[in-house]
Amino acid sequence: MAIFHRATITPTKEELIAAWAPTQPWGPPADEALHVIGSYRFDDPNGRVGMETHLCAAGGTVFQVPLTYRDEPLDGGEAGLITHMSHSVLGERRVYDGLRDPVFVVMLAGVAMTGQGEALGMVVYDDRWHIAPSNIRIRGGGWGLERVPVDGFEVIADKGQASLLRNERFELTFFRRPSTGPQPAVGLTATLPDSDQTIVLATVSEQ
Repeated sequence: MAIFHRATITPTKEELIAAWAPTQPWGPPADEALHVIGSYRFDDPNGRVGMETHLCAAGGTVFQVPLTYRDEPLDGGEAGLITHMSHSVLGERRVYDGLRDPVFVVMLAGVAMTGQGEALGMVVYDDRWHIAPSNIRIRGGGWGLERVPVDGFEVIADKGQASLLRNERFELTFFRRPSTGPQPAVGLTATLPDSDQTIVLATVSEQ
């Protein structure tokens, strides 16, 4: 479950993405205005790491930007650190590129393979629980009942259209610039707001 807070965030998520994404090989040109369309979240099994993937638009192209939020440094994660964020409720948060955060990658592979693990957004308002629905609807699945490891992935390539990650058995493709397509045999898709088209977010295949 993702608990939303009524908080002031500096920089805002849209601001940090607009500053960081153009510096990446898969990002938009710096002179193109970028805005966030929506996002989806995963649950951290240990309840410590916030995980949120933003779908953004710039120059007619959709970009997928996964972020993780931590209250402590990620061991060995200096290369994936994007910025520090000030959160008026949670305090200082460290923001990482999700593909460099092993907790995010584990959940990405697991949700893509099973369709389970998307976080339910909740918020407390006037002492009552309210749902905070996402405007991005994701769908995953395709894997059977065999229990398999979904950790140990390493980034092999991260440029242009997609990023490629591998562990000893699987190849995980994460589309930095997702495009429309059918539901993959094993993978994750989304439906964008005000659209009935399916875009492919990630696929998983055996090597």
